[in-house]
Amino acid sequence: MTEGAAAVPGGRPQTAADRAAVLFSSCLYTGYMPVASGTWGSLWGPVLYYLLPTGLFPKLLFVAVPVLTIAGAFAATRCERFWGSDPSRVVVDEVAGMLVTYLFLPLTGTVIWAGFFLFRLFDIVKPPPARQAERLPGGWGIMTDDIFAGIYANLSLWLMILLFPGLVE
Repeated sequence: MTEGAAAVPGGRPQTAADRAAVLFSSCLYTGYMPVASGTWGSLWGPVLYYLLPTGLFPKLLFVAVPVLTIAGAFAATRCERFWGSDPSRVVVDEVAGMLVTYLFLPLTGTVIWAGFFLFRLFDIVKPPPARQAERLPGGWGIMTDDIFAGIYANLSLWLMILLFPGLVE
């Protein structure tokens, strides 16, 4: 298949650009997990928090969120050509949404894990306008509903911190 050719859902990645989109959108093949690939993809948030130096993680968020969102939309759009609409193998949306969850928060282990569970809840329930955002074309719909889930989780964490200040100690 040539670079500009439209792929058929159920097909396979053919070009180097297709394979790069698969690697990126599946977050190093995390999206290939046979069960709950979105949950596995969401775990990249806490994993990065624990792997990166303490001062680096919050700074990384401000760069990673827009990069993952924009690049993820393009990669997911490309992957839809051979995997079909909103494929479960695409988990870069979960990673971006998890990182939105942590923006501007005082990060502790408790906040990280509460954010993980809140994000998964909002990603599954999809309160408005997250459900409507899924209808955006291509990868933008895939990415945007998870960005909303991250915003809801972030705001919920702020409320929890206001109500229970010990959460950040």
